[in-house]
Amino acid sequence: MNDLLSSVARYYSDKIQRFGNEPRGVDWNGHEGQVLRFAQLCKVLDPDAAFSVTDVGCGYGSLLDFLGTHFERFDYVGVDISDAMIHAATQLHADKTHARFQLGTRPSHPTDFAVASGIFNVKLDSDSGAWRSYIESTLENMHEFTTRGFAFNCLTGYSDQDKMRADLHYADPCELFDICKRKYSRNVALLHDYGLYEFTILVRK
Repeated sequence: MNDLLSSVARYYSDKIQRFGNEPRGVDWNGHEGQVLRFAQLCKVLDPDAAFSVTDVGCGYGSLLDFLGTHFERFDYVGVDISDAMIHAATQLHADKTHARFQLGTRPSHPTDFAVASGIFNVKLDSDSGAWRSYIESTLENMHEFTTRGFAFNCLTGYSDQDKMRADLHYADPCELFDICKRKYSRNVALLHDYGLYEFTILVRK
């Protein structure tokens, strides 16, 4: 697993160094799609009450900006496996006292929620079975350090065959829904209707 994540960390460190603090720096095509993804993921959060949230694979912290425009009371922790990403995020958001960034895959203390955007997409040359194991262990990890729920997205296995790339992972939404339903909560939502070749799963405890 360490070798798998080391390759991914190098991939994303290269992206942020090449493109800087913009969607391409975290391997997204553009701002519009990024915001649309955040809107789906953040449906797991509570807009009417204060909460704490961990952004797993936070990149340069763009989710923090989205949260700031849609939620009033929250504490934020961003974790990432890329040193370059954590450095960029810390520099960019140095003025935000309710936010902190840490290198790694989980926060130092539990949070109410966790959100993971895009961390399951880029498998590079990893074996598909090993990548599925990584996804399941990451979901277990998020379940362990959250008290109220978590959300994540994946590229969908229902994508057009001629547009699918060998270095990306396309997940089975029904399989992951079933895992979350059986292992983590009775309250699970699968969102597959927002116009992108992906899906979002919300787990509410």
